[in-house]
Amino acid sequence: MTDATAVQIATDALVVGAKLAGPALVVSLVVGVFVSLIQTVTSVQEMTLTFVPKLIGVGLIIVLGGSWMLAELTGWVEDLWTSIPLIT
Repeated sequence: MTDATAVQIATDALVVGAKLAGPALVVSLVVGVFVSLIQTVTSVQEMTLTFVPKLIGVGLIIVLGGSWMLAELTGWVEDLWTSIPLIT
């Protein structure tokens, strides 16, 4: 295995990881900012209040996009497995 091949595999792994984690992280960020704005406006400073909405949002993303996430991951793994004989 050459250095370029190892770097390409690592780069592809990072890209797939970012594609899979991105939607959940973005939803968590948006929900967190929204709940923080609500807390600021209402002067409610409960630290645990943001947990449940974030959990629900990330859960919805996993339910709605789970099949796409699984397809992306299995596609990458299949490409990796098929490239094993070509790696020297």
